[in-house]
Amino acid sequence: MERLANFIGGQLCAPVGGQYLEKREPATGEVIALVPASDARDLEQAVAVARAAFPSWAATSVEERSRFLVRIADLIEAHMEELAWAESRDTGKPLWLAQQVDIPRAVRNFRFFAAGLLHFASEAYQTDSQAFSYTLRQPLGIVGCIAPWNLPLYLLTWKVAPALATGNCVIAKPSELTPTTAQMLARLTVEAGLPPGVFNVVQGEGPAVGTALVAHPEVRALSFTGGTRTGEAIARVAAPMFKKLTLELGGKNPTIIFEDCRFEVAVHEAIRAAFSNQGEICLCGSRILVQSSIYEAFRREFVARARALRVGDPLDSSTQQGALISEQHLQKVLSYVELSRQEGGTVLCGGERLWLEGRCRNGYFMAPTVVEGLAPGCKVNQEEIFGPVATLIPFDSEDEAIAYANGTAYGLAASVWTDNLGRAHRVAESLQSGVVWVNCWMLRDLRTPFGGMKHSGIGREGGWEAFRFFTEPKSVTIALWRD
Repeated sequence: MERLANFIGGQLCAPVGGQYLEKREPATGEVIALVPASDARDLEQAVAVARAAFPSWAATSVEERSRFLVRIADLIEAHMEELAWAESRDTGKPLWLAQQVDIPRAVRNFRFFAAGLLHFASEAYQTDSQAFSYTLRQPLGIVGCIAPWNLPLYLLTWKVAPALATGNCVIAKPSELTPTTAQMLARLTVEAGLPPGVFNVVQGEGPAVGTALVAHPEVRALSFTGGTRTGEAIARVAAPMFKKLTLELGGKNPTIIFEDCRFEVAVHEAIRAAFSNQGEICLCGSRILVQSSIYEAFRREFVARARALRVGDPLDSSTQQGALISEQHLQKVLSYVELSRQEGGTVLCGGERLWLEGRCRNGYFMAPTVVEGLAPGCKVNQEEIFGPVATLIPFDSEDEAIAYANGTAYGLAASVWTDNLGRAHRVAESLQSGVVWVNCWMLRDLRTPFGGMKHSGIGREGGWEAFRFFTEPKSVTIALWRD
């Protein structure tokens, strides 16, 4: 059995307390690794080496830091297969999905910020003929990057790459449920020649090491992706300490289907948006709002395709739906299906746990589930389920669709399907979502800011926003004396 380690000061090391957590493979339910149960003592070691490494790293030229990021990207690409296999094993997602989406996106993240760093410009202004003002952007120091379990390497690199690019030293805390790729990334940074202490990984549970990371006075900024409840707890600790903070939290995202949509494409993409990664993506469109005039036809086709999705061993190339992350999470998702029945909904397909044969006979599998007949304001349509459960909701007018879409505490993402250009602009402007896709889903331009509204978080990541977040602006004004 594999025994994972922390990565501190360029070295893999055991937790100070000598305690470990069991890591189970979602597809089999078997224990496959032991994960360090780190605590504040391990974090203190990481802070010490990051503190020592920061002055030299901050002074490293932009061109040299960019070259480090490019080398890391090249190494991730070179180790694509083993990283994808580790990610599939850790998360339960189909191997092909990790190969085609997660690991390539990690490569793109490092390459994007390596290139962007060379072209990032700050502000400069001339005040008539009296003065010249400009903004310096300087690294913060030590920053914390806390990644979730659903897209572990993809989202960790989304945070780490701009933090390193701007001259900060990073302490990364992956989820204890998906620890492997963070350790693999650490090894690749050594191979890339990254100086010791610049990038560190401290494994363990949130209440132990995560809390210590958030509360440490020398950690100047925190980038967190995860649940809204955890985000609230982080904000309560970080705000009085005046830390910089981005929180990318939950979503209850609407997919809005108008009668003038391109029907075939809309159905196909609505299925993809609802069930990709077993519905375990914060951007998944779990509420499907369909105009009444096409509701019956859409429901018939959507349910047929959901029922046809193949649930199976993540290592099988024909598998479309893998395993949920844990037994506990599976039971939580199933409880929402039962709640939907109590709230008056009808389960059109799925709704049950699946027991596979062979290697995966004890895995955490669930049938893709579609529910209709629920009021827009009921719990199942208001709370994030984070699993393969989609609800169908008919609407009559554009205003009604917007009201339903905005009628939750969340505001992360939405997709709109229409061939009416005026409607597309109107609805996109009216939606209370940080990301709006029109006639597409999950099509990301890394230059644009990313983040949510309302309970879906604060702050923005991506593009120039990431460079701004991981730096401290300083205004300099020089008087233009004329003797």
